[in-house]
Amino acid sequence: MSNTPSIRPSSDFPQESAIQYDEFFGPLYFEPYAIEVVKRIDCAPDSIVLEIAAGTGRVTRHIRERIPPSAKLIASDISGNMLALAKKKLSHLDIDWQNIDAQQLPFDDNSMDMVICCFAYMFVPDKPKAFAEVCRVLKPGGLFLFTTWDKLENNAASYTCRCIAEQYLEEPLPESSNLATSMHDEAVITSLLQDAGFVEISIEKVGLFSVSPTAKEAANGLVEWGPVYEEIKKRNAAFINEIKIRVEKELAEKFGAAPMIAPISAVISQARK
Repeated sequence: MSNTPSIRPSSDFPQESAIQYDEFFGPLYFEPYAIEVVKRIDCAPDSIVLEIAAGTGRVTRHIRERIPPSAKLIASDISGNMLALAKKKLSHLDIDWQNIDAQQLPFDDNSMDMVICCFAYMFVPDKPKAFAEVCRVLKPGGLFLFTTWDKLENNAASYTCRCIAEQYLEEPLPESSNLATSMHDEAVITSLLQDAGFVEISIEKVGLFSVSPTAKEAANGLVEWGPVYEEIKKRNAAFINEIKIRVEKELAEKFGAAPMIAPISAVISQARK
């Protein structure tokens, strides 16, 4: 039912929901791009790396394993509950965990060698300010590496689910339901980066695959976590099971019943100060 490859938790995301979020969306959507993103990391032994919106630590683990053991990694998130889960999962790794708002980074100017953020800037209210903050804390020549989701129709399982869910709505979804796929335009991203003071900008759309053990599991997760779930439930709770059955059937027909393997697409942006 979701119109996005994923939803992003708020600062007060419940602990139990954070666990469920990680168990479903982690392997389905975030793990493929975590592996892809860290391929672009190359830093010196004395580097300081900042991850913004670390969430449940899905990307954090790959960053820590990629960078030199002597490099410092600061993993941050606005959600204390998400951060607590990540810290528990990765307690064996050398990571400095901090509760931080991307729009107000508590670091000195020119103090970071690299800033990484996966699938969060779509939800940041003041994007120019957030990008300017990254530019401020990066050292000259430092790398800013981040991902955002491509258009909904290029993320097949979510698009399939959204199309079915819309048939059960009395009114169109609010614009806020499109936030997760709101930063797919390369020209818009380029402009934001240039205005913030970045140079050597490189933006690419990278297609991968989301894999679920079964189409049924994918359908259940997408429907339960969809932004219109509660609205449809208010109309008629019986619709929810009906939607799950329809989504499972269509996912199985298009992308396989077990496993379900559907194409996904994201935008990977890089820029230097």
